[in-house]
Amino acid sequence: MQQAGCYLAGILLLVASTQALALEGVGHANISGNDLESARTEARNAAVRDLALQHEARVSARDTMENGALTDSRVSLDTRGRVQNVSIIDEHRSGNLLRVTVRGEVASGAAECSSGKGGRLSKRVAVTGFPVLYPEQTQSGRIGDAGEVLPQQLLQGLRETGSLQVLSATRSRLYSDLMNAPTTQKSDNRLTNVTQLAREMGAQFVVTGVIRDLGLTDASAWGSSILDKMQRGVGMADQRRRFVAEVVMLDGFSGSPVFQQRFEATAKWNAKPGQSAGFGSPGFRKTEYGKAVAGTVPEMKKAVAEALSCQPFMTRITRVEGNKVTLDSGATAGLRPGDELHLYRSARYFDSLGGTPELSDSQVRVTLNSVHPDFSSGTMPGVGGQVNIQRGDMAIIW
Repeated sequence: MQQAGCYLAGILLLVASTQALALEGVGHANISGNDLESARTEARNAAVRDLALQHEARVSARDTMENGALTDSRVSLDTRGRVQNVSIIDEHRSGNLLRVTVRGEVASGAAECSSGKGGRLSKRVAVTGFPVLYPEQTQSGRIGDAGEVLPQQLLQGLRETGSLQVLSATRSRLYSDLMNAPTTQKSDNRLTNVTQLAREMGAQFVVTGVIRDLGLTDASAWGSSILDKMQRGVGMADQRRRFVAEVVMLDGFSGSPVFQQRFEATAKWNAKPGQSAGFGSPGFRKTEYGKAVAGTVPEMKKAVAEALSCQPFMTRITRVEGNKVTLDSGATAGLRPGDELHLYRSARYFDSLGGTPELSDSQVRVTLNSVHPDFSSGTMPGVGGQVNIQRGDMAIIW
């Protein structure tokens, strides 16, 4: 099996399944003072991390056919895998190096992912704007601000969880091709400019989305004729309005989507003339439609928070001086002196310099001894040049 370096590439190549998937992972450890048992424990833990990094998402596809023609094709990714039933299947010693191979099952579905050491840490998440696919649909009710107000409501909900560092970028727009977002790729294989935004804001993840539908079910029902008004008055006209929004969470390091879900609602659009003056206005919220839309926001928050809880805590290395390592996260993320983080090398290869970087486990840890609000530093057992750890690499805690 490949090392943990396959994480970023493999995240998009998983098969769709709701069953447990058996995988193998490999870990290494140095034997110090002939303490084989400690080395075995360390190597096993590294192997379990390798196994988990190979399977971080559940993928499902849905195609819509009309009159024999494909009209819609969507791929959803959900990161709710958990490792279970782990056993050592091979152990090999070469001098002072111990290699352990484990086999375990990665099961899809909701899991208590936040129970690990990284569960107490606050991941940094940036929330961008949700552009509207059909802006002309916002004219009824004057809700042209929906693309900014909706993500602000989601942002506030995520902040209220108290377990995340949530950054606002609701005026930013990641996608130029809204119809195909988030599947359109740039020439360098990045799905969007999410990596640039994540680096600028210091975010581990970026939450974005597209509002795909705000349309009236039957636009003709809103005519100004006497008949139209009578039909609306006696409830014979279809006054419903649709709401469809797609929420996507992307890894800020690779730009790859790690979670995607569609949220829908339909309700009566019973706004009186001049009552609604914006997506977040009191008049809009009082309508049946506004209440139905508001009901989807807690669902969005819950889904995003659950997906985030199943991700490891990752932060960038900003400086390496000898055996001292400085990280781009500190006390506001929950880091404390004495915490140990695993160091991963970031690498690109000559045949894909513009592609997604790969992470590989350096088998080295940094132990923090100085923690400040927005950064921290610690030492590793060796000089950075000797273990090839440098600025731009990653530190991970599970």
